[in-house]
Amino acid sequence: MQAQTDRSQPKPGPAPTVKVGKPETFQLPNGLKVLIVENHKLPRVSITLTLDTDPYAEGAKKGVSDLTSSMMGNGTSKITKDAFNEEIDFIGASINFSSGGAYASALSKYYGRVMELVAQGSLDPLFTQAEFDKDKAKMIEGLKADEKSVAETASRVQSVLVFGKNHPAGEYVSEQTLNNVTLADVKANYANYFVPEKAYLVITGDVNVEETKKLVEKNFGTWKKTAALKIAYADPKDVQYTQINFVDMANAVQSEIAVMNVTKLKMTDKEYFAAILANQILGGGGEGRLFLNLREAHGWTYGSYSSITGNKHVNSFGSTASVRNAVTDSSVVEILNELKRIRTTKVTDEELRNAKAKYIGNFVMQIQKPQTIARYALNIETQGLPKDFYEKYIKNINAVTAQDVMNAAKKYFSYDNARIVVVGKGSEVLPGLEKLKIPILYFDRFGNPTAKPEVKTVSADVTAKSILEKYIAAIGGEKAAKAVKTIASKGTAKLSVMPAPVEYTSKTDSKGQTTMEMVMSGTSLMKQVVNTKGGYMVQQGQKQEITGTDLEEMKANAFPFPELNQLNNKDLKVKGIEAVNGKDAYAVQNGKTTTYYDAASGLKVSESTTTEANGQSMTQTTTFSDYREVKGVKVPYKIVMNVGIEIDVTITDTKINEGVTDADFQ
Repeated sequence: MQAQTDRSQPKPGPAPTVKVGKPETFQLPNGLKVLIVENHKLPRVSITLTLDTDPYAEGAKKGVSDLTSSMMGNGTSKITKDAFNEEIDFIGASINFSSGGAYASALSKYYGRVMELVAQGSLDPLFTQAEFDKDKAKMIEGLKADEKSVAETASRVQSVLVFGKNHPAGEYVSEQTLNNVTLADVKANYANYFVPEKAYLVITGDVNVEETKKLVEKNFGTWKKTAALKIAYADPKDVQYTQINFVDMANAVQSEIAVMNVTKLKMTDKEYFAAILANQILGGGGEGRLFLNLREAHGWTYGSYSSITGNKHVNSFGSTASVRNAVTDSSVVEILNELKRIRTTKVTDEELRNAKAKYIGNFVMQIQKPQTIARYALNIETQGLPKDFYEKYIKNINAVTAQDVMNAAKKYFSYDNARIVVVGKGSEVLPGLEKLKIPILYFDRFGNPTAKPEVKTVSADVTAKSILEKYIAAIGGEKAAKAVKTIASKGTAKLSVMPAPVEYTSKTDSKGQTTMEMVMSGTSLMKQVVNTKGGYMVQQGQKQEITGTDLEEMKANAFPFPELNQLNNKDLKVKGIEAVNGKDAYAVQNGKTTTYYDAASGLKVSESTTTEANGQSMTQTTTFSDYREVKGVKVPYKIVMNVGIEIDVTITDTKINEGVTDADFQ
């Protein structure tokens, strides 16, 4: 008789004992707590100064802490900004400062000097009016570049709606709040919040504890003892019923979805380990249920994820996805389905086993690193964790059951009072969302309540051809437009990433050739050319050929007035009426490009092109304004391009039928 094989799974053995290295710790009389982790494997050292400051609201001067951060590291009363940076470069160190602390990394032989530079930059920052003005202007330019970003708008509105505008986590920086900030405000922010009472100095690497103590006392002992401000805020509340909070953005080619709720999960809570495993199973990565559903099963998105954080301060849980407009409503349904499923049905043994393996694997991989030991020690201090929290980490992960996961999901993942924030194109996504029978509330791009976006219909007598004909008439008529063989323009361009304007030139002819170049101090920053043979772009000296559909799109527009060639194009579609700068405009689609013509004047006011890059959709927009007549035709003297950075062009001179030769397009 054949013996039967025992195929039952062996019982797991006891969780391995983990020994987490303990840092040497001491405290200065001013309150600064110091943690030192010795590790002599490499001749390097890192220094991290962390201020465990309670969150605080900045109100009408939101952005003062950001400006404080940007100005720190600009030298001290003892060393200029240039000398400070030159010395850092010379010794090959990396030093960064912010309103929340500092970080440095260097070879251990420069340890003493780097400690001195960190202390000087932290305790004696130089705040000058010139640097303040420059940093503020740079931040405002950055805000302008993000004005039409759907992702940036979604991030801002999510925070505003979940936490409230008066909560530290719900505030947002605007041009108005930045303009309210003065240099005196920055100095006051530093004085009030950059204090040692809740400060931690973590030193890791090839150091000697006793020598380090002396260095710390020498460099940080003079830091004046000051109590940290204690400010309390009422915790934000979840909505009373599940609802959609919709923000209309006419330029959105995909919708940003976030199903959110307030959480108060602390690392000390008994459900902490169950909650992070529940999140891992729901949307922690490519193996998460959200990803497998929305991407793998349906192909609606490049990825869908969820996140939850254990923190002593109030936080939020969110399930997110960026999806095509056409499947926005379906994606909301599937995210809600997955939330309901993990709250009401136990996860499978395989799902739980894989989630545990992910966390334990990462933990084991990281535990031997000195930076990890330091970070864990800092967490114990700042989050109020038990001293043996990390020794018991694996044991606590393994102890979580499927029932624990479901219980944690019920407590921390809201379903009956979830806030579904959708930022997208109302004309395309609202009809589907309304069919879900979920209440919809409407907000603007800054989280202010607003009316439902009005969807305006195009009358039957308005066609793509009639819109183009009105545009041609508005610029001077078909005869005048056809008489234009070349256009040459020059002016200045302000780039959001550069402090000073650059020279801008563009030339176009009726053969289908165009060139545009930006030059700074005689050096070409960027040049783009389309000629009868093809097209190319040169950036930072690197030439790249333009091919495929990108070249086709550019060649179609490489004429003084491309609309003359498109009058009988049957592929043009009138998408509807949309608001551009507060005025109605007809949207005419041609492939990946949508062009907007002012409904009243007929003039072209905007153009957007959707491109795919690294698996993500990106919309590049150009706006046109300040039309002026030159030799019988009107041309824009103000052009603003948003191509990831904002390029604000002011034309100073335009020439018609002069100053252009074939050599310009070679």
